Amino acid sequence: MNAWLDRTFSLTQNKTTVKTEVIAGLTTFMAMAYILASNPKTLADPAYIMGDPALAAQIESCVFIATCLGAFVGTTLMALLANLPFALAPGLGLNATFAYTVMLGMGYSYAEGLAIVFISGVLFFAVSLLGLREAIVRALPHNLKVAISAGIGLFIAFIGLVNGGIVINNDSTLVGVVNFSDFSAGAGSRNAVVALVGLLVIAVCSSKRMKGGMVLGILIATAVGIPLGVTVLPEQLSLNIVPMFSEYASFSLGAMFSGFSSMFAGQGLLAVLSKIFVVVISLSLIDMFDTIGTLVGTAQGAGMLDEHGDVKNMKQALLSDSIATMAGAFLGTSTVTTFVESSAGVSEGGRTGLSSVVTALLFLASLLLAPFIGIIPLAAAAPALIYVGVLMIGSSLRSLDFSDPTEAIPAFLTMIMMPLTYGISNGIAFGIMSYVVVKCLTGKFRELNPTITVLGILFILRYALMV
Repeated sequence: MNAWLDRTFSLTQNKTTVKTEVIAGLTTFMAMAYILASNPKTLADPAYIMGDPALAAQIESCVFIATCLGAFVGTTLMALLANLPFALAPGLGLNATFAYTVMLGMGYSYAEGLAIVFISGVLFFAVSLLGLREAIVRALPHNLKVAISAGIGLFIAFIGLVNGGIVINNDSTLVGVVNFSDFSAGAGSRNAVVALVGLLVIAVCSSKRMKGGMVLGILIATAVGIPLGVTVLPEQLSLNIVPMFSEYASFSLGAMFSGFSSMFAGQGLLAVLSKIFVVVISLSLIDMFDTIGTLVGTAQGAGMLDEHGDVKNMKQALLSDSIATMAGAFLGTSTVTTFVESSAGVSEGGRTGLSSVVTALLFLASLLLAPFIGIIPLAAAAPALIYVGVLMIGSSLRSLDFSDPTEAIPAFLTMIMMPLTYGISNGIAFGIMSYVVVKCLTGKFRELNPTITVLGILFILRYALMV
């Protein structure tokens, strides 16, 4: 068995083992398992807001199944087509765009929203097939590539601090620190303690070079959360999901087809396309640059680039992402994309698609183990993100060149805008825009290539029009 796995996933060539890949896959899954709870709630929220709790409950139940299946299909594609240790699932931010822009803002139904996501997936696929995404990655200057990795490190560490309840909202200063002196029931300090315990466990295990330290940290943090009331154990466990599947098959599976019918009913093709053009392009841009950022940033930090400095099997990885978006729309969920939390598994030594297979199978098993998956609180998964952020920042900053202001300012904006705007694509956009503008203003036109120049202009137009 081990020999077959070695040949299939080139384990020896990538200097990894079956045990390492399994631990990495488990780590990635535990770091991103929160999407199983958050995605259904986000997509159901418009129905709650519009005063239809019955529809909201139906969407939430069905989208849970769609999320499991979408993550399974997307991550399996990444494993088999690209042999890379990256996991896919419905993306945060993209699901919010689906819920609050497409459904609430534009008035489209859940099914019509899925049709729009499918159209954007077709666009992703065409761009990936033509190799345009690869051309964009190769056109990025070295300093921006390194800054993307560091920025993602800052971003996921910030996500971890927020999910752990350590960094909180402050109306005066935007962010603040939790009140550790308030330890009353339901207080945020309890979540923060759980997250900090997990982080300490991971730090100790990592300093001792113990494999599986992140998994152990998450499990211990989950256990600590029980007496603190952070980890909520279900009153009863029911594994009968037949009724859920029956409802899912009739309501969500293939619902995009009815969405196409209702969206185009009584309207001309050009009229509909002109109306949804902006949101389709927006979804395309966000997904494309989130994926590029995650692939380049994580691979850069983990030494997974080829001899030319490119991500291995980049085209296959991008095709996997675009196909997963189309499949996700058919299955009943918003845009499926490559998750930055994959870096948690990469930090545990994951280097091949075998770790992705493990993650994919765990998402599939989640259909049967939904009550158990829900036990792990956000605060317990947060330490893994914080620690991975530390690793990515440390490995990236050493190779950044800050001696030239025309290189330093775009790199800084790339890094800082990711956590401050809660979006990888925003960081990349501001980095590229500033790079093009600063180079032009300083007369360094020869340092610009056509691809980066066009991207800079497109991003300026995008933010000028706020689409």
